[in-house]
Amino acid sequence: MSIAENIARIRENMAAAAREAGREPGEITLVGASKMNDADACRQAIAAGIDALGENRVQEMVQKLEQHAYDGAPLHFIGHLQRNKVNKVVGHVALIQSVGSAELLEAVGKAAAARDLVQDVLLEVNIGREAAKSGFLPEELFAGAEAALENPHVRVRGLMTIPPADADRDTNMRYFEQVRTLYVDINEKLFHNELEYLSMGMSGDYADAIRAGATMVRVGSAIFGARHYS
Repeated sequence: MSIAENIARIRENMAAAAREAGREPGEITLVGASKMNDADACRQAIAAGIDALGENRVQEMVQKLEQHAYDGAPLHFIGHLQRNKVNKVVGHVALIQSVGSAELLEAVGKAAAARDLVQDVLLEVNIGREAAKSGFLPEELFAGAEAALENPHVRVRGLMTIPPADADRDTNMRYFEQVRTLYVDINEKLFHNELEYLSMGMSGDYADAIRAGATMVRVGSAIFGARHYS
């Protein structure tokens, strides 16, 4: 199937999941995770009406920016971001979805201050408490959000999470529901219910994530086809 056909099919699945949860399909943002796909694939996704594109790798993102691959759609950075590469991302993307530590938050704020702008971010939650994965632990999230509120060059727009890859479906749903609870809690207590994005779910579980309350899903292989790692 073509990229456009894949996006249409995913939109149908998203709409069905939203309606099952008593929600409007228009509440859900579809981000095409375009890692390891070329500029032409990004352009096809944009032509098919993708809401945003998301990149995981800074070097690949920079190269495709030079090729104008993302013209016509917002660009998000959705992968692990090293502090020494923050300057290549801040100000070049509409949203950094993967701010998962106080140190990274500070680095993003400094880079944004140097450019005299405010960078929109999501706070990443390490809901599975994985040692090899970045993200705020659930009990650290309030402190991270409070630090963000004190930084005039960072604006928190919501939360993001990636459950452990080996979690079964029931466990995955519990993780999604736990992050949804955190989102509702900090939204009410710290952000005056102005947060917009709860980014959960990828190609294999985006429908479940929507049922659990996601307002944004990051879909890669289901749109662009299987990635071939060298």
